Amino acid sequence: MIEELIRKNRSYRRFYQDVPVGMETLRELVNLARLSPSAANLQPLKYILSCDAETNALIFPHTRWAGYLKDWPGPAEGERPAAYIIILGDTTITKSFGCDHGIAAQSIMLGATERGLGGCMIGSIDRDGLRQALHIPDHFEILLILALGKPKEQVVIEQVGPDGDIRYYRDQDGVHHVPKRALEDLIVELKR
Repeated sequence: MIEELIRKNRSYRRFYQDVPVGMETLRELVNLARLSPSAANLQPLKYILSCDAETNALIFPHTRWAGYLKDWPGPAEGERPAAYIIILGDTTITKSFGCDHGIAAQSIMLGATERGLGGCMIGSIDRDGLRQALHIPDHFEILLILALGKPKEQVVIEQVGPDGDIRYYRDQDGVHHVPKRALEDLIVELKR
């Protein structure tokens, strides 16, 4: 059921780094993105796949993790992603990527969740540093990094409290809590 898959598809930020995610799995996930809708069917997205420790080590320092968790610098060695998919926009096809990369990322993450993996969509990226580290050609715009692996943390969804605070947090047991607004608060009723 799609709702169950979406509920399991959380932003995981700690992984069993030693549990591998193979290149064939990454290719299968990108194929899900390939089959997803694209504005004007331009299909301008390209992907860098990484599942080896050396390339992963080049990518990791250019990622920024969990802005609301001010005292947490990101996953420690041993809890880092086992794989990454970097989503690029090919500016030789178009200069504007609209929401294509969001659609592609969600397709990839749902596919990963279905395979028992977890991940995190990372938009806070040191793009210049990553471009230099991986020698990414200038005609590619770096849009998102998807960090993937076997989750090493529990993430729970809860209702936003009466104070309206939507910031995620970790409790004393390390459980990651994600407040979500109530459905009634999202639907705009039109007056007639």
